Amino acid sequence: MSVRRLAEENVQPQSFAFKGENVAWAEATIKKYPEGRQQSAVIPLLMRAQEQDGWVTKAAIEGVADMLGMAYIRVLEVATFYTQFQLKPVGTRAHVQVCGTTPCMLRGSEELIKLCKKRIHPEPLTPNESGTLSWEEVECQGACVNAPMVMIFKDSYEDLTVPQLDYIIDRYDAGKGADIKPGPQIDRIFSAPVGGVTTLSSPYVRQRNQVTDAEPVAVEADTVSVPPANAGRVKTDAAETDPSLKTPATAKAASAANAKVEGDNKDTGIVEKAPANAAAAAKPSLEDERRPAGIEKPATVDDLKLISGVGPKIEGILHELGIFTFAQVAGWTKDERDWVDGYLNFKGRIDRDDWVKQAEALAKGGEAEYIRVFGKKPR
Repeated sequence: MSVRRLAEENVQPQSFAFKGENVAWAEATIKKYPEGRQQSAVIPLLMRAQEQDGWVTKAAIEGVADMLGMAYIRVLEVATFYTQFQLKPVGTRAHVQVCGTTPCMLRGSEELIKLCKKRIHPEPLTPNESGTLSWEEVECQGACVNAPMVMIFKDSYEDLTVPQLDYIIDRYDAGKGADIKPGPQIDRIFSAPVGGVTTLSSPYVRQRNQVTDAEPVAVEADTVSVPPANAGRVKTDAAETDPSLKTPATAKAASAANAKVEGDNKDTGIVEKAPANAAAAAKPSLEDERRPAGIEKPATVDDLKLISGVGPKIEGILHELGIFTFAQVAGWTKDERDWVDGYLNFKGRIDRDDWVKQAEALAKGGEAEYIRVFGKKPR
């Protein structure tokens, strides 16, 4: 790592203070941390100082240190360690950080650096004559799929060519950088494939004949929803239970739905996939002798959600099965655990999470005993 030093004294301001709304912001940020841990606010405060003044001055380092009760040298260590902090004046309208790591280098970042040297200044971290622009080469900024890229303040501009970066620099130099939309500068959504989606784009669902194991046949789907490539995983209750979970309240309807699907396909030889909420054929019967015995709901029921792996929905299903206490769960035999595991479609999760041992501790001494046994609070 190169040596990072503060700017010369002749360019350093004599004092520093947060201004305007930054005063209230700084006070609120410090209060986020527990008493005695306020020094944890050093990085956000330094970053805010840089956003306010354009760079981190010696006065800002000392001012932040005074606010947090830190020795000057400790704040100086932080400011000189992290390259996100600029220790000398940079461009007032744009400081262009060009990624020069391997993926960007392979896709043309060298040409972007040449443009910066020509348009801004031959040397990095040196403003142009008007003081509005500066640049530097930096390490990976985490958008390798969209290489090459640059960062300007908090925004990234990706999939760049030399003319595109030239245009972006022009807009920033004219004080109109906000006109440029951050992100990919080509026709793609974030890090999606260039040219659009390449999978899950067919209006047909191909299914294998489950009776004869013949080649798949095309079955037109009612609807096929293709999520955008940048979509996150939809929040569901899947971690706790399966949408196909059969409960005593839905067992009869699920059985009827399965029968209808089988009847409709009896003569065609094609077995269509049953609705997700009807896929209950493999689940153990409620009449199975391995099913643990239930009890009438007592006046006081235990909070089964304290058992790791049991959420509100699972607790409700256990109540429907007549399971209301930790003692009941603690007394389950291997066969009874297997029945409940299969009924909940947990695939071994009850034994992996050791519900029995958890329930034994909770039944014996509540949360205190649980902490003694497992070294942590339940859930």
